[in-house]
Amino acid sequence: MKAVVCTRYGPPEVLHLKEVEKPAPKNNEVLIKIYASAVTASDCLMRRSDLPIIMSLGRGLAAGFTKPRRPIWGAVVAGDVEAVGKDVKLFREGDQVYGSTGLRLGAYAEYACMPEAGMMTGCLALKPATMSYEEAAAVPYGAMIALHFMNKGNIRSGQKVLVYGASGANGTTAVQLAKYLGAEVTGVCSTANLELVKSLGADKVIDYTREDSISSLELYDFVFDAVGRRKSSKLKVQCKEALTESGKYASVDGGMPRPRAEYLVRMKQIIEEGHFRAVIDRCYPLEQIAEAHRYVDKGHKKGNVVITVGHGNKP
Repeated sequence: MKAVVCTRYGPPEVLHLKEVEKPAPKNNEVLIKIYASAVTASDCLMRRSDLPIIMSLGRGLAAGFTKPRRPIWGAVVAGDVEAVGKDVKLFREGDQVYGSTGLRLGAYAEYACMPEAGMMTGCLALKPATMSYEEAAAVPYGAMIALHFMNKGNIRSGQKVLVYGASGANGTTAVQLAKYLGAEVTGVCSTANLELVKSLGADKVIDYTREDSISSLELYDFVFDAVGRRKSSKLKVQCKEALTESGKYASVDGGMPRPRAEYLVRMKQIIEEGHFRAVIDRCYPLEQIAEAHRYVDKGHKKGNVVITVGHGNKP
């Protein structure tokens, strides 16, 4: 099978498409024929070995300190279950699934094996029936992060929520989830992305590039920094202080949440009810993985960058 192999940390050029042996599922695993994956900001940070210290420690222990222990990169899958191990009970051959491979990686390939239930080893769920594989691949990364922090914020109807970095994978998901939960949502993004964030349901948008942006701030029940240390501004500093007396602040710098299948199941319901849409900036074929990483490295993507593998764009 074709797979993207990474044997050292560095620039996008360390990623190479090669022929490797097709995996076989263990007793508790499913074999997934992958139709789509995604290039996330975390993928690029890990490839560059440029993670915050606490995350670098976790990455090093699981993926390798001086070089990748698992050479096949990628952490998001959308595809079909082709085979199941004898102990698998949650999935059957032919199921359309989506999920995260977690720290086991392996998603930049035509096939991958995953345990039917896992923690840091990933999580899997039935794919939303209303989405194509490409759209489904644009969901897990942002969903894992945004749902984790929305839960920590205990978002309730009528509250005011601010999302800093509202146009990325995490931000576009957080805006839609906060709106779904009944909050009044303010999105912070650049001039070019104001209309996108409005279209996702944000009640207000603030352009962080404007000098008078700080004057637009109110007091919020929950402020979510969806970009972390990679981006900052005077407005971002003020956002940390723009809280009500009982308000909460959270940042993705607080660490990556462990993959949870229940998050994917919940997202499937929200999506099929029509309350969420995938935001895809660009799609690249697997053969252009280095180009996709170069684009994400620039830090300006809107929503998600999806990788297509084979021909699986049917809903």
